[in-house]
Amino acid sequence: MAKKRLREIVHTQLDPGAWRGRGLSPVNKVLVAAILAATLVAILATEPVLAKTYAGVLTALELGFGVLFAFEYLARLWSVVERNQLGLSPLKTRIRFVLSPPAIVDLLIIIITLVPFLAINVMALRLVRLLRILRLAKLGRMSEALRLLYGVVSSRRYELLVTLGLAATMLIFGASALYWVEGDIQPDKFGSVPRALWWAVITLTTIGYGDVYPITAVGKCIAGFVAIAGIGLIAMPTGILAAGFSDAVRDRKR
Repeated sequence: MAKKRLREIVHTQLDPGAWRGRGLSPVNKVLVAAILAATLVAILATEPVLAKTYAGVLTALELGFGVLFAFEYLARLWSVVERNQLGLSPLKTRIRFVLSPPAIVDLLIIIITLVPFLAINVMALRLVRLLRILRLAKLGRMSEALRLLYGVVSSRRYELLVTLGLAATMLIFGASALYWVEGDIQPDKFGSVPRALWWAVITLTTIGYGDVYPITAVGKCIAGFVAIAGIGLIAMPTGILAAGFSDAVRDRKR
């Protein structure tokens, strides 16, 4: 009985769906902080100067996080039988957990972290682990906000799609026009519509890196038109979403 009670407690702490309190359980809060810290350490380790100067510290932190996540993985594997909603045997329930995509990613990261001689770059996998925060938050305090965001985007999807269509049309128009006007003059930059699309994207989004720009009078006029149109097109989704949030909040207060 004591073993089963302990397993229930572990399951309640690790599974957001089993936690009855507000927000995340204390253990999951610690895990979220650990995931963020481990990701930060992995990012800092990609800087050669830091990696060379603090090699020992970064390695120790990596191994420490690896051990922590290994214990968490084993605890989930041990307690997952408490979530058996399909009437499966404990063995089949654990096999089902091990073969789930999130568990496979977690296990790969743990193995590679704790076996340094493999020398495999798992930065992409570490970033994938950040998705676990969203999975935990789905049933935590952020769930209400995420549902509100999804509802607003869903209710305004037609307006957003129209805006996206206008933006795509303007991109193709701008790229095609600059290809026609500047293609022979700057073939390396505007020699094809796909090449000119890079200029159209950075101009329409009002970023304007300055690495590609027209040099003819007609090309500059087209660029000015696309830039001005971009201001309106960028503002439209913001206004649509702002109106959607305003309506959603007003409806909830009724």
